[in-house]
Amino acid sequence: MLRIGSRGSKLALWQAEWVAARLDQLGARCQIEIIRTTGDRITDAALAKIGGKGLFTREIEEALLEGRVDVAVHSMKDLPTAMPEGLLVAAVPPREDPRDAVVGRRLEELPPGARVGTSSLRRAAQLRRLRPDLVVEPVRGNVDTRLRKLDEGRYEAIVVAAAGLRRLGWEARIAEILPVEVMLPAVGQGALAIETRAEGEACELCRRLDDPASHAAVMAERAVLTALGGGCQVPIAAHALVTGGGVRLRALVVSPDGALAVREEIDGPAVEAVRLGEELGRRLLAAGAEAILEAVYGAG
Repeated sequence: MLRIGSRGSKLALWQAEWVAARLDQLGARCQIEIIRTTGDRITDAALAKIGGKGLFTREIEEALLEGRVDVAVHSMKDLPTAMPEGLLVAAVPPREDPRDAVVGRRLEELPPGARVGTSSLRRAAQLRRLRPDLVVEPVRGNVDTRLRKLDEGRYEAIVVAAAGLRRLGWEARIAEILPVEVMLPAVGQGALAIETRAEGEACELCRRLDDPASHAAVMAERAVLTALGGGCQVPIAAHALVTGGGVRLRALVVSPDGALAVREEIDGPAVEAVRLGEELGRRLLAAGAEAILEAVYGAG
């Protein structure tokens, strides 16, 4: 019996059950263990203000290290780039749509002063660049909670990951999908991370669920974040597209108020995804991202 550690939200459980079904097809019986994380317990503060890394993963990784679970299923964008010794990402299954979605009304239909909710500094900063006339406000909670707050009239629109809406069967609620040229996604958005201990049967079994193109794409994006020393206080975005053995990687660092932004991109072979991500991170720093990072952390 493989024990799968997961958060208890509707989306997290969907993801864990999806992985369990694939492992079941490979002959493994699975049981899902719900683990409450720091990010789940703190619901009344912006994530960037809570600080620290691994808000939605730390307790699950502890259970993995202690042998209380055998497999952990995370949203890749929640997983810190520095992982505990003894753990690894055994698989990245085929990625869902990595783009952001607007629910409520299309951005172009929103009047000046309209309230738009998002839980992400990255989305908020890019929204302020796109539509400085909008009022961007924080909205915490799981996807269903955010939709409820929209339906209650607290916001004219909210911006969330398209992947979560698609996975939960709420695709019909999407008013607009934002192209990556308009709003660059979060590192790893739309991808799942299947994490295991570095050795053992669970690791070998989970490796069979890996999609090499999706894995290469998210490793390139995570390498950018590592090169930037990225934390949750600075809006950093990256998106890699792997096709035909090649990868195109775009990344962005933007000040929280949206006033300053540095954008770069790089192309190369997918087998060099991590090196390309590191190189793009260095390019961003040289092009002005370092000044943005210093300003944000210096003011914090």
